[in-house]
Amino acid sequence: MPPRASDLDRVRNIGIMAHIDAGKTTTTERILFYTGQIHKMGEVHEGDTEMDWMAQERERGITITAAATTCPWLDCRINIIDTPGHVDFTAEVERSLRVLDGAVVLFSGVEMVESQSETVWRQADRYKIPRIAFVNKLDRAESSYTGTLEMIEARLGVRTVPLSFPYRDADRKLIGVVDLLSRELVVWDSERRGSVMTREPVPEALHDQVDLYREQAIERVAEFDDRVMEAFLDGRDVRPEDFHAGLRRGCIGHGLIPVVGGSAFQNIGVQSLLDAVVRYLPSPLDVPPVRSVDGKEERPADPEAPFCGLAFKVTSDAYAGRLVYVRIYSGTLKAGGHAFNASTGKGLRVTKLFRMHANHRLALEEASAGDIVAMVGSQDVSTGDTLCDKSAPILLEKIEFPEPVVFAAVEPRTEAERGELMEGLTKLAEEDPTFHVRVDETTDQIIIGGMGELHLDVLVRRLREELRLRASVGTPQVAYRETLRDPVVVEDRFARQAAGRGQFAHVVLRLEPLPRESGITFALQASPQEIPKVYAEAIESALRSTLTNGPLAGYPLADIGATVIGGSFHPVDSSELAFRAAASAALHKAYSAGVFELLEPIMEGEVITPAEYLGEVMEDLARRRGEIRMLRSLETVQILMVCIPLGETFGYATRLRSLTQGRATYSLRVARYEIVPEGLREKIVKSRGY
Repeated sequence: MPPRASDLDRVRNIGIMAHIDAGKTTTTERILFYTGQIHKMGEVHEGDTEMDWMAQERERGITITAAATTCPWLDCRINIIDTPGHVDFTAEVERSLRVLDGAVVLFSGVEMVESQSETVWRQADRYKIPRIAFVNKLDRAESSYTGTLEMIEARLGVRTVPLSFPYRDADRKLIGVVDLLSRELVVWDSERRGSVMTREPVPEALHDQVDLYREQAIERVAEFDDRVMEAFLDGRDVRPEDFHAGLRRGCIGHGLIPVVGGSAFQNIGVQSLLDAVVRYLPSPLDVPPVRSVDGKEERPADPEAPFCGLAFKVTSDAYAGRLVYVRIYSGTLKAGGHAFNASTGKGLRVTKLFRMHANHRLALEEASAGDIVAMVGSQDVSTGDTLCDKSAPILLEKIEFPEPVVFAAVEPRTEAERGELMEGLTKLAEEDPTFHVRVDETTDQIIIGGMGELHLDVLVRRLREELRLRASVGTPQVAYRETLRDPVVVEDRFARQAAGRGQFAHVVLRLEPLPRESGITFALQASPQEIPKVYAEAIESALRSTLTNGPLAGYPLADIGATVIGGSFHPVDSSELAFRAAASAALHKAYSAGVFELLEPIMEGEVITPAEYLGEVMEDLARRRGEIRMLRSLETVQILMVCIPLGETFGYATRLRSLTQGRATYSLRVARYEIVPEGLREKIVKSRGY
């Protein structure tokens, strides 16, 4: 049954996020097992996990697509989205965060705060999502719970509230976890896969550390609860319900981060994590009402209010066809009912509604505020579309996705298969907003773009295995950009006589470089006496369509401001067509007169290598134009914080494995664009045939 208004405080919509290999999917499997949703735990290394259901996910041992599920705990219903950790699938994290109320961020107690952990943390910051942290892999002898706490605070700039502390024996084997509030050692029964727990007195060796971290936790919560503050100042024991209420307030509104620890693989600490999710993360009633893009409308989390939801994911389903995942913010949606797509202005019939459990579906009659469901509709719905009640329309902000940085040419085996191939690629692009498909105007080649080598590889394999389409794929290429070095002013006068009527337009155009990541901006500064505003749209459209091919090597232009500073028109002979032609011709003059630079994407991240291979790894990075920003030691490994051009990372995974006998790992993400060195620029331009 969908929740009624009184039940909404017992709903939690959460995401599980982390760096790749921190243990997200393993933790989610344990959560499903302990909440009774599955009766056999799957393991990533055995390829039988419930949430990584795609063949490629099981084969590669990574999460590729965000999977949704629902489970009960302590009288609450938790809707969970397990997100990918690999940077190439950042869109899955982005769109999940957009519709979640809270998040669990996993940190490996061995590697601590890794680069992708920091990336997903900043993404959650942008959406102002309350979080709790789970320090995983504490069964590993080299792990450090206190070190991870310190690093979370130092690198992420937050205040942690530790709720547990690991207890190890003399051989550093993890025995259990101390509950700091109750001062009890919790031990999970390994024979019963951690489903049974016993509570014991805290070992004497831990008393000092337990008291220190317990006091720190209470002191930080005291800032948000007067009763906790009074008890703390009077030296009295804090009542657990007061502590939980204060920490909940601090977590939801003030950035306190509750932290629990354990080992999901060894079935230790997962129930404590679930308790923390229910106690501290917000329900749909605890977050602000969703607002329209113009800020004029809002919808409260109330099943009786007008319906409003956001489509955040679209997938192809072999049985149901096109499945659209929807977060319902207000009102109720019924199977067989109707909705209005405010983004396209079209109505649609909701033919089916499902509660999802990975790739399994449970049919629903209706769903309401606070629900995350999948629907099948009569009209196409895209990622980021707002669905609402036609009598009370509202348009929510769309989801922003990064632009592709790697592209490749794709060719069908025969010309007869071209249409089918385009159809299949378009279907994949509808599911994944960071996957772009276009046809090159000059070569008529099909070009696909994505977030990295792995991203394109995964999608090409999906094309072959799921859609049964064969194609030849070229070598991945970098998505370079072009930009202007210095400002330039040009003008063009378009004057033609055709069939008795003239065509006239005169445009004076100034182009100037903008700071990185500014994109293309357009402004009309000419007076209405020079150029009437009615022609502004035609000029902007002509400029934007021409700026897709730069003069150096045909790459799209970026970080350029185009301003129309003057011109003239004829009251009879001027037209939109004439101004389009004049603007385009003026821009081509700027291509000849201006000095242009080539920009390349720069990756940032970390390389983790055993100490004995550090020299070879650093030497290889230097050959690839890599820059080492920082080097730190952690137990037996060295962590290099690096910047490296994307073009130099192709094939890096294989090279790094061979240099370190497969023992080193790396994680890189696109951080910015920078100017390509001159010698290399000439080489790239020549390779494009310019």
